[in-house]
Amino acid sequence: MSAQTVIGIDVSRDWLDGFCLPEKQRFRFQNSPDGHARLLETLQSMPDGLKIGFEATGGQEWALWRLLISMGLNAVQLPPAQIKAFALSMGKRAKTDQIDAELIARFMAFRPEAGRTLPDVKLQFLRALTVRRAQMVEARKRLSAQISARRKQGVSAELEDMDSSLKAFLESQISELEQRIESVIAEAEELSAKAELLRSIPGIGPVSVSMLLAEMPELGRMTATEAAAMAGLAPMAHDSGAMRGKRVISGGRRSLRHVLFQAGLAAACHNPVLKAVAKRMKQRGKPHKLVIVAIARRLITIANAVLKTGLPWRISSAA
Repeated sequence: MSAQTVIGIDVSRDWLDGFCLPEKQRFRFQNSPDGHARLLETLQSMPDGLKIGFEATGGQEWALWRLLISMGLNAVQLPPAQIKAFALSMGKRAKTDQIDAELIARFMAFRPEAGRTLPDVKLQFLRALTVRRAQMVEARKRLSAQISARRKQGVSAELEDMDSSLKAFLESQISELEQRIESVIAEAEELSAKAELLRSIPGIGPVSVSMLLAEMPELGRMTATEAAAMAGLAPMAHDSGAMRGKRVISGGRRSLRHVLFQAGLAAACHNPVLKAVAKRMKQRGKPHKLVIVAIARRLITIANAVLKTGLPWRISSAA
């Protein structure tokens, strides 16, 4: 257990609920500029070297996070899945903002090394763009399904025109976002260099490159096992005694896992090394989805190795 002063903050749309260890002090402020100022006053009265943590909450925490970092405070973002698992391990089933804040603080005291640091401004903007693109792609997917359903129902030509106009608008938005993503990567020397290395890997295209840069800035500074786990592509055992359960993938960064699955489909067809791996697995009777997940896992480990060495992918260097 860490002896450091730690503060867990549950961030909601309207409120900031905090819990401090080891003092067991609680506080509550509005999630607003005035509330942030009052929180800073409280933090400044505490011992130096404190650590602050909060869960990823869909962006509600970003303004506070940037403010804390600008004031020289150590603030990290924590995966909700880890906090949930920690709560279950402690037998906590009730859920309130105050309980969540205490759980976050106790988790940080138990796992002081956990947490994601604030990315730089360029990376924040890139992540915002990739998230927005994913939202537009999902909207286009839903619209296509609705159009298909209406055609089966024999809708009028007027609705067909409206659907076509909306679909064209979404297409233009996606195209514009992709251009802006490319511009952000090209303007940042480090991101551009990483992107060039990643593009050398057959199967990893522009969308996969932007997602890897935005969602896994740690890539290239971790082990292959850590990279697969962070992407949610590591098989999880489910064994007990003589029983051997089915391995499944879970956790990790979900949006990245979905993109890498698509990259795995492409690599299984076009990457000369991974195509052979996929062929051997299919010949052994492995299910199609399992094959693609295995290829996606190979891709993320290859990407990690390429960034770690700083050398483009080559057939002779692929494992």
